Amino acid sequence: MRVHRLLGSAALLAAFGMGFAGAVQAAQDQVQNQPPGDTFTLKLPGGEPAAASAQTGTVQFIGTATVLIRYRGLTIMTDPNFLHKGDHVHLGYGLTSQRQTNPAIDFDKLPPIDLVILSHMHDDHFDKLVQERLNRNTPIVSTREATEKLKRLGFQQRFALSEWDRLDVTKGDTRLRITSVPGRHGAAGVSVLLPKVMGSVLDFGATPDTPDYRMYISGDTLVYDDIHNIPQRFPGIDLALLHLGGTRILGVFKVTMDGKDGVQMMQIVKPKKTIPIHYNDYDVFKSPLADFAREVKAAGLEESVVYLAHGDTYTFTPRKP
Repeated sequence: MRVHRLLGSAALLAAFGMGFAGAVQAAQDQVQNQPPGDTFTLKLPGGEPAAASAQTGTVQFIGTATVLIRYRGLTIMTDPNFLHKGDHVHLGYGLTSQRQTNPAIDFDKLPPIDLVILSHMHDDHFDKLVQERLNRNTPIVSTREATEKLKRLGFQQRFALSEWDRLDVTKGDTRLRITSVPGRHGAAGVSVLLPKVMGSVLDFGATPDTPDYRMYISGDTLVYDDIHNIPQRFPGIDLALLHLGGTRILGVFKVTMDGKDGVQMMQIVKPKKTIPIHYNDYDVFKSPLADFAREVKAAGLEESVVYLAHGDTYTFTPRKP
């Protein structure tokens, strides 16, 4: 356990007065008592009513960090990347990366998309094809930095979330809350040169504080102090989607989690199930899925990990009331 930097000197001073254990409890209380961020709302066209018998949801892995999440008539796409093997993306500062795989679905074969969750604006998460062809009225949830670029590209429904901000989504009888949670694209000295990143917590159901299902999407982050605040605010995560790959810029600077980091993230966030994504699609990914699988086995966490090949679907069942 640790006292996080964001708690400031008050928590450190408390350590001298009440002992370490008491100070840690005070630190946790301070995090939990911090006010939530701003709340925004999005009401989607109702469409066909969700079937009363639709008691399951699905996560389909398309490739890179792109997944399709379906739940009671709602279809969410994350970090859309639909380039093909051999195509290149630009990562800034003159750096490029070549795609090593094909997406499981071509862009023009996608189902109707209700909204997009974009962890950050990098070409391997929102590529040139998507920038040109995605419907300009598609709602997109992302960082403030990314939504400024989306505005310049002509996208009309942009929801800029700062850390702990929330978007409440309604579609017919279906409810979803999306909360922006900490993420940092590399070590502190490197991350300032890279796009701002957000992780996301998705709370499905009419009561976000006691959701029917709680999902965490890491975004392109490393493990750092602020990550510990996520399970304090959002205990009982049912499923985590972790961006892995051990991405290295210039072959040196690690800017996404490798296998060891992924297991550390699991141990902090404590999801019931974990799906690794973003691990083999570009030549800047230096930590293959085998690294993560080896670390998972060493940590005794094999029962809690679901491995999806591109195109595979995981079916989840919401909590019983």
